[in-house]
Amino acid sequence: MSEAPHGAPIKTPGQLIAAVVAGFAVPIVIIILLAYYVDNTTRTGAGTDELSVQQVTSRIAPIAQVSIRDANAPRVYKTGEQVYQAVCSACHASGAAGAPKFGNAGDWAPRIAQGYDTLWHTALSGKGAMPARGGTSPDDYSDYEIGLAVAYMANHAGANFQDPPKPAPGAASAASGAAAAAPASGADANAAQASAAAAAIAAIPQAGSAPADGAASADASQAGKALYTQVCQACHAAGVLGAPKFGNKADWAPRLKDPMDTIYNYALHGKGQMPAKGGSNASDADVKAAVDYMVSAAK
Repeated sequence: MSEAPHGAPIKTPGQLIAAVVAGFAVPIVIIILLAYYVDNTTRTGAGTDELSVQQVTSRIAPIAQVSIRDANAPRVYKTGEQVYQAVCSACHASGAAGAPKFGNAGDWAPRIAQGYDTLWHTALSGKGAMPARGGTSPDDYSDYEIGLAVAYMANHAGANFQDPPKPAPGAASAASGAAAAAPASGADANAAQASAAAAAIAAIPQAGSAPADGAASADASQAGKALYTQVCQACHAAGVLGAPKFGNKADWAPRLKDPMDTIYNYALHGKGQMPAKGGSNASDADVKAAVDYMVSAAK
């Protein structure tokens, strides 16, 4: 059986010329387009950005940064929301490591039931996976600022806590100065602590007229907390000159062996380095309320 003859695709001279032109023109056009693309593309070779402004700035930047501030300037406290965002949100935003999740009423309900003072003390001393003060130091955030953050988180989960009383001017800085002096040794340490305590006592605001002895406060618990914040924490927050540290059970245990009347007497009339009423002119009732507040935190 014979096969049918195959016809050539190019049958005319015009088709031959077109095929020849296309065979040369198409590759040339492709090469020109590739060359144009490569020539207009930003090329960055290894090491070509080492002298850029960003690279040079990062290489010559100092390792340490010095922040200078006026020690006598009035302290500007962070709000509860600011402290939460900077410190607490790392765990409380997601509920990491069992932390009560921010805004979750179910997580916070059993904690709110314990009362604000217990929550505040827990935040300051730490519990479980949570380090004391959320891993910060008193130089970073004061007890007052930590208390604001506690109230902020609890209130967003259904509580109705009041913010803690604002410290009197000078009390927080005196306590911080006492804590900074603690690493010293021997007589220098005692002198530094004595100076810090004296400065703290001198900074205690004095009322125009002292309330009558035995006058009962409208709310003894709040009055005790307020007096502690304004007066007692200057020494008891950092344990200056052997003062039993707030919330430290080991410091308070030997003192709690005495009857409460004896402890009240020490606070009212002074003992050792502690002046009578902590150097204030508060009423006897408020001083006793402050003692009750500190004792309850150490039980």
